[in-house]
Amino acid sequence: MDKKNKTLQEDYFNDVYRANEDPWNFETSDYERDKYEVTVDALPRDRYKNAFEIGCSIGVLSRMLSQKCDRLLSVDAVEAPLIKARVALKDYPQVRVQKMAVPDQFPSDNFDLIVMSEVGYYLSMTDLERLKDEIIQHLETNGHLLMVHWTPFVPDYPLTGDEVHDFFMQSVGLGSSFKHLLCKRTESYRLDLFEKQ
Repeated sequence: MDKKNKTLQEDYFNDVYRANEDPWNFETSDYERDKYEVTVDALPRDRYKNAFEIGCSIGVLSRMLSQKCDRLLSVDAVEAPLIKARVALKDYPQVRVQKMAVPDQFPSDNFDLIVMSEVGYYLSMTDLERLKDEIIQHLETNGHLLMVHWTPFVPDYPLTGDEVHDFFMQSVGLGSSFKHLLCKRTESYRLDLFEKQ
């Protein structure tokens, strides 16, 4: 089967976290810290009422996002990183950490902010399309969708960061779901900010 048609499964990530509890060096990497600062700085509002973070891993970005959110639901598809995330976020009562595998699972709430950082390329194109439908359905009018993804090719991943972002760009324009507010690109990642129309 073409890897673009197969979402990476929970076992893949369990193996990654079994080998290293911070496999992408979220806590110690200058690259990650700088990228997270750019991510949070890209948010146009000082406060969000109800935010949803897809793919929170060990909660480093969640802690930064929480400073702008009255409520934040941070989820990941595997339990291993969430153990560490719950400890890291225990003093942040506005944050809920939950195991959830999108798009098969999606919260019933409506949100004024949805953040998807470094997770879209783990999905097949079919699942990414389903996820986009859920995001459109649950993002409030004038709410923001912030996406950040690594852009270099990774052989294991079904999609590239650019493929994920370009797919969402197809829903931009007059009469479409999103208005495109911002694009930032570095050698390693791409950030796009959308507003629900």
